[in-house]
Formats: sequence, C-alpha cells, structure tokens
Amino acid sequence: MIRSFPQQFIPQETPVKLVRLTALLACAAACAAIAGTAAAQSYPQRPVRLIVPYAPGGSADIAARLVADAWARSMGGTIVVENRAGAGGNIGVDAVAKAPADGYTVGLQTVSLAINPGLFPRMPYDTLKDLAPIGMVASSQHVLVVNNNIPAKTLPELIAAAKAQPGKLTYGSAGNGSTFHMSAELFKSVANVQIVHVPYRGGGPALVDTIAGQVDMSFPVVSAAQQHVQGGKLKALAVTGSKRSAQLPNVPTAAEAGLPGYSFETWFMVFAPTGTPKPVIDKLNTALNAALATPATRDRMLREGFEPTPGTPAAARQRLEKEMPLWADLIKQRGITAE
Repeated sequence: MIRSFPQQFIPQETPVKLVRLTALLACAAACAAIAGTAAAQSYPQRPVRLIVPYAPGGSADIAARLVADAWARSMGGTIVVENRAGAGGNIGVDAVAKAPADGYTVGLQTVSLAINPGLFPRMPYDTLKDLAPIGMVASSQHVLVVNNNIPAKTLPELIAAAKAQPGKLTYGSAGNGSTFHMSAELFKSVANVQIVHVPYRGGGPALVDTIAGQVDMSFPVVSAAQQHVQGGKLKALAVTGSKRSAQLPNVPTAAEAGLPGYSFETWFMVFAPTGTPKPVIDKLNTALNAALATPATRDRMLREGFEPTPGTPAAARQRLEKEMPLWADLIKQRGITAE
C-alpha cells in the first residue's frame, strides 16, 4: 500500500535566503579547512610548551624529556618541557585545557588522565570535552616486590599468606590515587585479598621502607625496583604487564604466576586543548610517531623501562573512553579517595 503525505509536508520551492545561507555555511567550512591546512603547513612558528603535571624526576617527566628533542626535530621546531605539579596532575592538565587551542601548548599525562575523573569529586576540566588526544607515547610496567622478611617466594604463596591473615600484610604507595596505589588496589580486587595501604609522599620513600621492612611490599615501576631486585634487597614476585619485562626477564607476569585476571601498566599520552585545528593535531601526531620510531629514541626509552607505543589520535581517545568507566567502578567499589 502506497501512502501519500499531506500537502503541507511536501517540500516546496527552497527559499532564496535558505540557499544563500547554505552557500555561506559551505563557504565558511571550506575557508576554515583551508585556514587549518595553511596553519599546519607553517606550524610551528615558535616553541611549543609541553606541560608535565608532576615534579621533575618522575616517570612522566622522564618520558617527556626522552621524547621531546626527537619530537621537535621531526616537527621542525622546538619543544620546551614545563613542570606544573599539584592535585594529582590536575593543575598541569587544567593549564593545557584552558590554554589557547593553537597547538603551542600541549600536555603529557599518565594513566591518571583516566583515573582522576573517578577519584576527584570536583574536576577543574572535563577530560573528554576539554582535551584533544594527540597520541600515545609509551607504557611502563610495575612490579610486585616484597622485602626479604616475607617468607613468600612466589605470587601464589603471597596470596595464600594474605588470605590466611586478612589485613596483616601492608603495602607502600606513592600516595592516594597514584599508579602505585591503583595497581595495588586492582591486585587486591582480582586476588580477593585484604592488604593495608600505607601512603607515602612519593614512590622513592615507599620503596626505601619496603626494603627496610617498614611495609611488606610495594608496586613500583620496574626501572625503580630493578637495581634493588638484582642486588638482592627485594624479591620480585611478578611484573604487572601482559608480557615479561626486558629489565627483569626472569620475573614472571602475574598471569604466568597464577593470577590471569590481573594486568596493569602505566601509560603516557599527549594531548592538546579541544579546538586545536585537526591539521595541527595530525602534524603533531605524525611527528611524535616518527620520533618514537627513531632507533636512538627507542633504545633510550627501553633502557629507562618505557615501551614506545605510537598510534593515532583516535586510538588514544578510544583508550580514554574505555578506561575511564573501568577505573571509576574500581574506585567506587574499593572506596578509594584522593585524600
């Protein structure tokens, strides 16, 4: 059966004003695209600020400085690393979010970019609305280490000990909401164990007290623990990633050690303010991927415990969108707070 529409729903002759408006909008869009392309061709004309939202010397700062020079050379410009620490990285990221969207202010943040929206009740920026991912930089594994006073020599033995005496064992972290903290809380959730959290002002003090026996274990990045494990001051029971670490090749992954549901890596992402022209984002991404592919940069990063992870802006955004609700759920389930 063929139905006919009433006469008032049949399109009439398009008004002249509407035709003119459509033409103007199309022209404006074309002009914007041309301007964006022209801007990318001449970009950069002055130094680009790369804001790291942590103090110098941490993993994010090291990752930024390892890639900055090669990235700048690949792009044909200069990149200046600027540290703006505070509020778990939120101060520095907010500075990027509120900067002019011209490609001259970008940021580098860890997996905390996905964690913080679920951790802080009031965020100064909207992660998905205010930030435009440029691409991934690298990932870094953590390692579960225990001091030599702990009898456990394997991960199953440690889990058994934790289940036998819930709440007796302790772990040190770099502070509430840190990657040390979140990797441990994820471990506790997957292994279904109760281990007491002892927050420190940084990963260094937590690791020192783990060696001294003030806390039983910690989840530092591999590069920080490597010398202490190889020197016999700590026992490494498992690395947290999906494959073994080149720095600690004899240490099994958590899955290999008997905990297949557990995997954690700290990743590093660079981003710009939303509204930065797409051709500029694309140029930044292309130059970043080229920098990560250079043998010198790759070798330096691997020596420091970073696995280069080039990719597209779209893939970086997809990772954020996927992980943000997962971390929010874990934070809610475990009752984790930023304080």
